[in-house]
Amino acid sequence: MLEGKNKDFIGEVLTFWDKLNLQEQNLILNNTNIVNYKQSDNIHSGENDCVGVLLIKSGELRTYILSEDGREITLYRLTSGDVCILSASCILKSITFDVFIDAEQDSEVLIINSSVFAKICKDNIYAENFSNQTTAERFSDVMWAMQQILFMSFDKRLAIFILDEVNKNSSDSIQMTHEQIAKYIGSAREVVSRMLKYFENEGYVKLFRGGLQVLDKKALRKII
Repeated sequence: MLEGKNKDFIGEVLTFWDKLNLQEQNLILNNTNIVNYKQSDNIHSGENDCVGVLLIKSGELRTYILSEDGREITLYRLTSGDVCILSASCILKSITFDVFIDAEQDSEVLIINSSVFAKICKDNIYAENFSNQTTAERFSDVMWAMQQILFMSFDKRLAIFILDEVNKNSSDSIQMTHEQIAKYIGSAREVVSRMLKYFENEGYVKLFRGGLQVLDKKALRKII
C-alpha cells in the first residue's frame, strides 16, 4: 500500500479523493505502483496497450500519434501533477486511434490499475466526473494541436511553440534540437531548420548548438 508522500500526492491530484470512502481509497492505494522511467522510454504503445491511469509525480511525458508515413504528431505534454487517462485506453471504449506515450525526461509516475480505476468511476459519481473532465481537457488539447497543423501557417505554429516554451520555462533560452521541435509541432526537421534560420536572420532568435535564444518576443507575437 502506498503511504506517506505518495499517498498525499494521490490525494492532491485526484480531486475526488475526499469523496471516496475508506474502502475505495485503500483499493486505489493497494493497486497503484510507482514506476521510474528513463528519458526516451516508451510507456504506452497504442490502443491495445492498457498501462493504467498515469499520475506524473516528476519529469515530463509526451503523448503523440503516428502518421501513415511514420511522422510523429505531438498531441500534448504532461508534467508534474498531471493525470493521463488515455494510457488506460481499455476503459475508454470510444478511443479508436492509437496513442503513444514516451518519457521526455527521467520521470517518476504513479500508475493506477485500469480495472480498479474503472470500478471506482462506476461506483462513485465524483470519480466519474473527474475522469470525464480530464478526458475532455486532453481532447481539447488534441483539437488545438490538430487545428494548428491543419489551419495555421508554419511560421505562426513555430512562433506559438517558441513563446509557449519560454513562458513555461520562464527563460528566453530553449534547450531543444531542431529534431525535437519538429516532433513537438508535427513537422519535418528540415522545415523547422529553414524557418528558424529565417527567424534568426530577422533578429527574432539566436540559434546555438542544441537550442535557441529568443531576442524579440514582440516580433514573434506579431506573427501570431
